[in-house]
Amino acid sequence: MHVGIGLVILFAILFVGYYIFSLLTRYNDNKEIAAGNEAAGMYMGSKLLGLCIIIGLVSINSDNWLDVIVWSAVGIVVLCLVYVIFDLVTPRTKVCEQIENGNMAVAQLLRSLIIGISFVIGTFVM
Repeated sequence: MHVGIGLVILFAILFVGYYIFSLLTRYNDNKEIAAGNEAAGMYMGSKLLGLCIIIGLVSINSDNWLDVIVWSAVGIVVLCLVYVIFDLVTPRTKVCEQIENGNMAVAQLLRSLIIGISFVIGTFVM
């Protein structure tokens, strides 16, 4: 029973996260990924992996589904802030343009940043 509830919550959170992350980018994530833009796929995949890390770490330390939902919402907000802050502190890079143009170096840098921050957020509840 717990596994089923957990999976429903996980997929709902990932769907909401994907939607919110897509609103934040200036390009069409679905279109870029469908066209084979590896940088766009890596970047979106990293954000979703980050959410999974947060959900997993929260789940280990809590039997309360509300905690999972609340911390996942915090994770979505923080991962959005990572993008906004990175974009602000690197004005020459223009993250959206670089990802849309398939710049894997920018995508890999953001992947590392997102995954690292996701582990930190997840450990806040430990």
